Amino acid sequence: MKRLLLSGVALIALPAAAYANCPAVTVADPMGVAAGEFPQQYELSAFQEAAGCTMEFSANPEIEALNAQIKGNPDLPPLADRIPAEPLVVIPYESVGQYGGELNVLSNATEAGTSDFLSVRHVSLMRYSDDLQTIVPNVAKSWEWNDDFTQLTIKLREGHKWSDGAPFTSADIVFYHDNLMLDTNIFETPKDYITVAGEPMTVEAPDDTTVIFNLPAPKPGLVAHFATHYSQPFQPKHFLGQFHPDVNPDADAYAQSLGFENGYDAILAYYGNSDWTDTPTPMLSRADIVDGLPKATYPTLESHIYISDTTEGRKLVANPYFFQVDPTGQQLPYISTQDELYINDNEVRILKLVNGEVDYKSQSLQLASAPILLENQEKGDYTIHLRPEITMGVFGFNVTHEDPAKREVFGNLAFREAMSVAINRAELNEIGFFGQGTPQQYVGFSPLPEFVDQSWLQYKAEYDPEAAKAALDGIGMVDTDGDGFRELPNGDKLVLNLNFSTQGIAGQTVELVAQNWADVGIQSVVKEVTPDEYRSAQSSNQLDVVMWRKSQPLAIVLGNNELWVPPYENYFGVRNAMLWAEWIDSDGAAGVEPPQWAKDMIDDINALQSAAQGTAEFEQLASDLVSAMVENMMFIGTVNAPAPIYQQNKLKNFADFKTHSYEYYRTYPYRATQWWLDE
Repeated sequence: MKRLLLSGVALIALPAAAYANCPAVTVADPMGVAAGEFPQQYELSAFQEAAGCTMEFSANPEIEALNAQIKGNPDLPPLADRIPAEPLVVIPYESVGQYGGELNVLSNATEAGTSDFLSVRHVSLMRYSDDLQTIVPNVAKSWEWNDDFTQLTIKLREGHKWSDGAPFTSADIVFYHDNLMLDTNIFETPKDYITVAGEPMTVEAPDDTTVIFNLPAPKPGLVAHFATHYSQPFQPKHFLGQFHPDVNPDADAYAQSLGFENGYDAILAYYGNSDWTDTPTPMLSRADIVDGLPKATYPTLESHIYISDTTEGRKLVANPYFFQVDPTGQQLPYISTQDELYINDNEVRILKLVNGEVDYKSQSLQLASAPILLENQEKGDYTIHLRPEITMGVFGFNVTHEDPAKREVFGNLAFREAMSVAINRAELNEIGFFGQGTPQQYVGFSPLPEFVDQSWLQYKAEYDPEAAKAALDGIGMVDTDGDGFRELPNGDKLVLNLNFSTQGIAGQTVELVAQNWADVGIQSVVKEVTPDEYRSAQSSNQLDVVMWRKSQPLAIVLGNNELWVPPYENYFGVRNAMLWAEWIDSDGAAGVEPPQWAKDMIDDINALQSAAQGTAEFEQLASDLVSAMVENMMFIGTVNAPAPIYQQNKLKNFADFKTHSYEYYRTYPYRATQWWLDE
């Protein structure tokens, strides 16, 4: 039997059915092995010491065939040359898995309803453990702050490699930061998560495995950002750098030889400028790839990599260089392939779930679908988990509407307050959420920190249609033509266009709220659109009313300020005041100047992120943010309720999610790399 060495650790190429000489420890049965520094995982040396063993490694017996499907990938070297010197040892929940199988999932379309699928294979420097309290290492081996949280030093794993076998080093993090995120040819303005109080960080790489983030002010929440956000703070310099003029002087010529306009055009084709990680891959359909370059899709550190990408869906295979192993030394992931099908029709998606054609689904599942899913569990051989939501559906009136008459009304706080108290949240809870939810106002944080006045949760959330009517009368909105609906103060007809996407908010919620508003004289038309249609209209300031799910835990807010700065979320969430955002981004050269309270919130969120937690200053800043957000009714809350998570019974090591939420990046805390299929 061939013996290999990996930093002094013996590796033996084992048959697929054989286990290594370290124990098959699981969370359910730790077999007397002491817990490590972090929950449910160890660094290799720590596990060997705790278990009293020397780990031997083995790989998926299909891995060479899987690698052959990755366009442009070279033949595989031995496993010892594919995994880091110190791989991350991941402890399975119930059982050490078996290799093989295909994970079948559903999304709406490219970049729509895909965070479910992305989160299954996602990696970043850190992640939250499944207690949603503890941040643990992942791509990073360790990290350390200086005393005032202005310098973060991260250590990477020696020998870690990209999915094409190229070394992953600190240079890939510097490239991400300096050449992508801070390059105005890619991102016109820096993302909030690479700035501190509006000022950019700097990143140093003193050696291949050390990265130093230098912050202009304290921001201890930066690690929470790395642990939860879809943005991965590293990109393959050896590949994308070929197209960047600051890295390769011949970038434009090389890109043009491949059919791109220039180097930046190639970067945007592969990487995009949304920082979302499912940008279509331009070379997968090309037959003229010469000498393995360019790659069909740029290399990844994730558990799986694209091999096809069409308008119908995508397919992926296991990353042969993935950095995680199980306690017996089997390289993860267990599941060989993934198949993502695009179905934008919600009824068709539900039918496929009922028929048992899907292995996992969470995103876009609303509580309204729970009865039919629960009823068919045995028939479809699946399990439905009803889990609490962090977010809830909200409505926001477009305060920078292009129509001056609508902008004047939507910008009137009395109007927004009237539309809030016109909503019968108790009825909405009973009809739309089977009485399982909690009617409440949108307050920004979820849960609302205990040191903040809890009464904000019910501010203007009482059902009072008479008060709503009186307020609307008071601002000059009356029925002038006798059709039962109010006109704008200038006499123009008002019909709210309520365009919604099921991915973001339940259609029944929109219908019931529309009826409540009709009862106080505000006419509307409800229309379901695709997520892409909704986002496009929202971003171009074309919507009357924005609506989607919204809220974040305090821990995430400390690393990401976007809920508190116009337009109050990113492209994929619910946005409002687009012209305020334009004014801020242009330093007042364009757009519409925000009111003072909105400017104050920007200062307060930046100060909160730098303040020491537990201090009076910190608690006052958080309270000020909540009061400003709620009192100004930028977003009107509805009902916080649980939602279903779907799991095929053959999918093993599936954890009981604490929340049905995007905010901790869906499956990411629950370690989908140790899922396996019992087929």
